[in-house]
Amino acid sequence: MSLRFRQLQAFHAIVETGTVTGAAEQLGISQPGISNLLSQLERQTRLKLFERSKGRLVPTPEAGVLFQEVDTVVRGLDHVAQAVSDLQNKQAGQLQVASPHALSFGFMPKLIARFAKDRPDMSISFQSQYSTKIQEWVLAGLFEIGVCEMPLIYDAFDSHVVQVETLLAMPEDSPLARHEVLTPDLLVGEPFIVMGPDHMTHRRTREVFHTAGVPWRTKVHTHLFKNVLSFVQEGMGVALLDPFTLHFDFEGGFVTRPFRPAVLLDLAVITSRARPLSALGRQFLDMLLDELRLHTVPQGG
Repeated sequence: MSLRFRQLQAFHAIVETGTVTGAAEQLGISQPGISNLLSQLERQTRLKLFERSKGRLVPTPEAGVLFQEVDTVVRGLDHVAQAVSDLQNKQAGQLQVASPHALSFGFMPKLIARFAKDRPDMSISFQSQYSTKIQEWVLAGLFEIGVCEMPLIYDAFDSHVVQVETLLAMPEDSPLARHEVLTPDLLVGEPFIVMGPDHMTHRRTREVFHTAGVPWRTKVHTHLFKNVLSFVQEGMGVALLDPFTLHFDFEGGFVTRPFRPAVLLDLAVITSRARPLSALGRQFLDMLLDELRLHTVPQGG
């Protein structure tokens, strides 16, 4: 099967915008051209990729699977185009960084802004995503530097692993705030807001309560630390959260206390072993590691 890139690009744009009109505007081609490319792709793949609903195109489950693969390819070409533009404009380089969502709401933008202050001609490509996707991006060369949660699923990275200690966040009017340190015994029956059961903080917290012989009551399951904190702020329960999410939230409505035994979050800063870092990338990597070490639990500590 010989699929053309333009067909995949049109498909990608339709999924992102939800309409043929939006895809046409994004790619700068006519609506009939987009429709024709989609028809060709559906004919060649023998897959129905969209259903029409209230004027929008809704991806089928098959389209969802295909989009995950196409997304990396299309974004890869976007990075190539950006690289060509940088070379044409003789820019001083491009910083390419990806991080998990927890670091993207304050920590990473603040650090990048500090790094960019003395580099006015530098262009920046920054994205936040789930850790598995970040590893795929760095492996594919779409980003030079990635920060992700452990474990690493590819043996293709140079990595710097750091551990950060989570803190127990609770509504600001919680009677638990009278304690200097929280333990499982003090949290019997307290509703917890948690990440999904596969997340390391979920597994490690469950193990801590099991070892202590204390029942652990989970009330809300969600998929982003930012969402977890929002539920705490709404008074729905308590949660163990990373210091980055907590430090860069300015809405208030919660207080934090240390939790013992500590529940740690393992992060890795990764670069591709197959490609040397640019001078710009190396400079930022050093700065990033220095900043992360401020939040790191000493090895053996």
